[in-house]
Amino acid sequence: MASTAAGKQRIPKVAKVKNKAPAEVQITAEQLLREAKERELELLPPPPKQKITDEEELNDYKLKKRKGFEDNIRKNRTVISNWIKYAQWEESLKEILRARSIYERALDVDHRNITLWLKYAEMEMKSRQVNHARNIWDRAITILPRVNQFWYKYTYMEEMLGNVAGCRQAFERWMEWEPEEQAWHSYINFELRYKEVDKARTIYERYILLWAFSVCCVKNWIKYARFEEKHGYIAHSRKVFERAVEFFGEEYVNENLFVAFARFEEAQKEMERVRVIYKYALDRIPKQQAQELFKNYTMFEKKFGDRRGIEDVIVSKRRFQYEEEVKANPHNYDAWFDYLRLVESDADPDTVREVYERAIANIPPIQEKRHWRRYIYLWINYALYEELEVKDPETTRQVYQACLDLMPHKKFTFAKIWLLYAQFEIRQKNLQGARKVMGTAIGKCPKNKLLKGYIELELQLREFDRCRKLYEKYLEFSPENCTTWIKFSELETILGDVERARGIFELAIGQPRLDMPEVLWKSYIDFEIEQEDFGNTRNLYKRLLQRTQHVKVWISYAKFELSIDGGGDRLQRCRQIFEEANKGMRSCEEKEERLMLLESWREFEREFGSDSTEERVEKLLPEKVKKRRKLTAEDGSDAGWEEYYDYIFPEDAANQPNLKLLAMAKMWKRQQVETDEEKLPENGATDEETPMATSPPPLSPPSPSTREPATTPPEKQPEKESDRNTEAEREGEKKHDDRDDSSSSSSESDSDDGEKTKIEEEEKKKESRSNEEDKD
Repeated sequence: MASTAAGKQRIPKVAKVKNKAPAEVQITAEQLLREAKERELELLPPPPKQKITDEEELNDYKLKKRKGFEDNIRKNRTVISNWIKYAQWEESLKEILRARSIYERALDVDHRNITLWLKYAEMEMKSRQVNHARNIWDRAITILPRVNQFWYKYTYMEEMLGNVAGCRQAFERWMEWEPEEQAWHSYINFELRYKEVDKARTIYERYILLWAFSVCCVKNWIKYARFEEKHGYIAHSRKVFERAVEFFGEEYVNENLFVAFARFEEAQKEMERVRVIYKYALDRIPKQQAQELFKNYTMFEKKFGDRRGIEDVIVSKRRFQYEEEVKANPHNYDAWFDYLRLVESDADPDTVREVYERAIANIPPIQEKRHWRRYIYLWINYALYEELEVKDPETTRQVYQACLDLMPHKKFTFAKIWLLYAQFEIRQKNLQGARKVMGTAIGKCPKNKLLKGYIELELQLREFDRCRKLYEKYLEFSPENCTTWIKFSELETILGDVERARGIFELAIGQPRLDMPEVLWKSYIDFEIEQEDFGNTRNLYKRLLQRTQHVKVWISYAKFELSIDGGGDRLQRCRQIFEEANKGMRSCEEKEERLMLLESWREFEREFGSDSTEERVEKLLPEKVKKRRKLTAEDGSDAGWEEYYDYIFPEDAANQPNLKLLAMAKMWKRQQVETDEEKLPENGATDEETPMATSPPPLSPPSPSTREPATTPPEKQPEKESDRNTEAEREGEKKHDDRDDSSSSSSESDSDDGEKTKIEEEEKKKESRSNEEDKD
C-alpha cells in the first residue's frame, strides 16, 4: 500500500475503460477451472498406510476421525449422509452408544428423513437391541404414518421375532390409517400363514367396503371370491359374487366381474347358472363394453351348449341391431314388434315395460286409420303382456284406458280394442265395467263389429233380453245387413219363439235394400223346412221365383219337392217344376244356366224316371257348336276374330226354318258318303266302267241356291283317302261361321250358305279325280 510523506494512505486510481464493447472471446469461470485442472502438473501422493500397534495410537486415530466427522457436520449440518457415515463408523467400532447418540443428534436436525430412521432401526436390529428397535419403529410410524416402508419393516421384525400378537397389533394400527391395497393383502397373507381364515375373511370384508368405489374395486371382490373358493368355501364364494353384482347394480356394471362369476360357476359345473349370468350381463352392459363378455359366452356355448344355447348367444347381437333400427326410424313398428318379442323371451318385466313405453310413445304423425293399424297392436300386445305375463290387472286397465284416450274416435276407431277391454273386465269378474265399456263404445262410434261383439258377449252371459235390445239397435243402425236379420231370427228360434222368428224374416225380406238377399231367402226357406211347414216353404219358393228366375232357385225348389215324403206325387211335382223352369228359361240369355237345369233334370230322370222320360229330356239337350265373332278394340278398330262355343236347343231350332234346311243338308251329305263307300269295291273289280251320275234326293222346301250335282265315283280310290275325307266332312259339319253377331237368324243363314258351298266344292273334287282316272 502506497503512502504519502504525510503518512496518509493513497487510493489507487481506477483505470477508465475506453472500449465498453464485449470482447471477441468470452471467458467463463467454468473455462478457467477446466484449464487449471488440465494444466495441473503435480500429482499428490496418497496418504501413507498406517499400522496401529498400541492403544494410544488407536485413540489418536479415533480422535482424528471423530474430529474430521465433527468438522464435516459443523460445516453443513443438513447433509444427512455425513451423520450416517459418522454413525456407521462408530457402529463398526462397536460403539453403539456413540452411534445411537449420533443418530439422535441427526434426528434433531431432520426428523422426517426416512433413510435416517431406517438406518437407525437397522443398527439396533443388527445389534440385537430389540426393545430399542421397537422403540425406534414406534417413533417412526408415529411421526411418519404414511411411510409404508416403516410398517413393512416393523411387522416383518415382529413376525421374525415370533411375536404374532405384536405383529397383528402393528397391522391393526396400520389399517387404521387406511393404507393402499398391498398393505391389506400383506395383512391377509400374514393371517393365512397362521391359518387364521376367519380373521382373513374379516379383513377382506373391511377391505372391500373401504375400497368400494375405487378404480380397481371390482378386482378386490374377485380376489375375495377366489379366496373363499381356494379354501373350499364354495357357497361363500358364490355369495361374494352375488353381493358384488347387487352392490354395483346396473350403474357400475363391469364385464370382468360377470366373466369371473361365470367362470366360477363353470368350474362348479353349474351350466344353467352360467347361461343366466351371461344373459343377465349382456342385457345390462352396452354392446361396446361387452366384447370380452360376448367372446367368453360364445366359447362357453360352443363347449357345453346345444344348438339352442348357441342361438341364445346371438340374442344380444340381435338386440343391439334392433336398437339401431328403432333409433334410425322410430316409426318402424315391425322393428319394434321384433324387438319386443326378443325382449319378452328372456328379459325381466321392468325391461319389457320400458321397451313397450318407448314403442307406444311413437304416435303416428297422420290421423288416418291405415297409419294406425300396425301401431294399435303395440297397445294390444302391451295390455296382453301385463295381464298374462306380469299378471297386473291394474296396469292392464291403465294401458287400455290410455289407448282409448289416445285414439281420435271422431275420425276412426278400432273395435278390437273395445272388445279386448270388455273381455278383460269380464275375466276380472267386473261385468258392470265390461258393459260400461261396450256402452261407451257404441255411443261414441257404433260399428258392426262392436255390435256383434257386444251381442256375442251377452249371449255368452245368457242375457237374452239384452241381446234382443242390442239386435234391435243393430238393425236400426244397419237394416240392410242380412246376417244380422238371420242371427236375430236364429236367436228367437233357439229360444223357441217360432212366430217371432218368422216375423223377423218377413220384416227382413220386406226391406227395400239388402246386401245379400239370396242368403236371407235361403235361411228363411231352411227355417221353414226345419219347422216342417212345407206349405209356407212352397209359398216362399213361389214368392222368390216371382222376383228372380235364377236356375239355382228352380233346382232347389225341385230338390225340396223331391225330399218331401209324399209318395208318388213328389216325383210328379218335381217333374212339373223342371218343366215350368224349362219353359220359363227359354227366353233366358244365359244358355249355360238353361243347360245346367236340363242336366239336373236328366240326372233326376236317370235316377227316378223311366227310359222314355230320360229320352225325352235327352232330346231337349242342346248341341254344342263352335262359332266365331268379330272383335272390336276400344278405339273402334278391328281386333280380329274370336272363337267361342254356343248351344243350340232343339226347341229353338224347330222354330227357325233355316236350321231345318241345314239339318236336311247334313243328312243328304251323310247318305252321299255312305253310297260312295259302297261303290268303291265294285269299281276296283272292273277295268274301266262309265261312272253313273247320282242325284241327291229333293230337298223340301226347295231353295234357289241348291242344285243337283252329277258326281261319278272314282274307279280306283283308296280306302284311306275316303276315310280321311269322311272324317273331315263329319268334323266340318260341326263348325259354323258367325260373320254377323247382330241377330241369330242372320248367323244361321250364313252357316247354311257355308255348308252348301262346301258340298259343291267336294263334288267338284270328286269329278276331277274321276276324269283323271278315265284318262289313265
